[in-house]
Amino acid sequence: MRAVAVSALGAEPSLVVVPKPDPSAGEVRVKVEYASLNPLDWQTADGAPDGTAPHSFPLLVGTDFAGRVDMIGGGDNLFRVGDPVFGRLTAPPAGRCGAYGEYLCVAQDAPIALVPDGLPLQHAAALPSAGTAAAQILGGTAVRDGRSLLVIGAAGGVGSFLTQLAAARSLGVVAAVRGDEKRRMAALGAAATVDTTAGPDELASAVADLYPEGVDALVDLVSTDPAAFAAHTALVRDGGVAVTTRGVPGPPGIAWVDFRLDPADSGGELLGALAEGAARGELRVPIEVELPLEKAPQALAQNRAGGARGKTVFVV
Repeated sequence: MRAVAVSALGAEPSLVVVPKPDPSAGEVRVKVEYASLNPLDWQTADGAPDGTAPHSFPLLVGTDFAGRVDMIGGGDNLFRVGDPVFGRLTAPPAGRCGAYGEYLCVAQDAPIALVPDGLPLQHAAALPSAGTAAAQILGGTAVRDGRSLLVIGAAGGVGSFLTQLAAARSLGVVAAVRGDEKRRMAALGAAATVDTTAGPDELASAVADLYPEGVDALVDLVSTDPAAFAAHTALVRDGGVAVTTRGVPGPPGIAWVDFRLDPADSGGELLGALAEGAARGELRVPIEVELPLEKAPQALAQNRAGGARGKTVFVV
């Protein structure tokens, strides 16, 4: 089968031909139709989190997928052959199966769920990691309904879902983005959108106009520079909370959280709830572009450079 893989940690991804995997007991094999791009994909290929976790080579790239059950391993069955399913790969070793391939094997008790009627498979493929991260972040920011949230990098996959989920809880979302995204972010529920290419003063001024005492919470999805993160935390009110997803240390004097997607959230319940919301039209899936699988290596390089808008989906 065709798949995108790396031969060693840090190597350039390429399209290769590898054997079709066979499901073990408790697993299903999925004929993948769509996979979506996440920063975690190239980070894992680079050896994240620390290069010491178990890896299998060639390391097959990709986490999020949607397709149909093709074969069932031994043991109890939660799914049937032909079921439309979507999910994310979490079980070690990294690279044994990858979403950027024609087939994958995944445990039936992993984050995998049926695709509800009315939800296109490509939309389901874009949900798992970004949607789960947004839901987990919102659940951990300790912000009450009806308060305020500043999202740095709101135009990306996680930011787009986070904006919608927060707005649905009546939070006033200030979406900090690069470029003119006011119309799109307003459609996702943002109360205000600020173009950060105008400089940090523009963002500070906008926040001060809306929330003179500062926002209740900050979620910074992009800053890798501690000074930039510190500047953003200065826009949070006393007693507020700041969240980073980039492992940046927070400044003294403010409560801050270094968020990591919780692998303990291993079932499909949250995925199912997100998918049902998307099927009902309550949660928009922000697909920016669909590409053939052979374009995945170039797309990974572009994502590494930053500035993502919505989700990139590969047609497998």
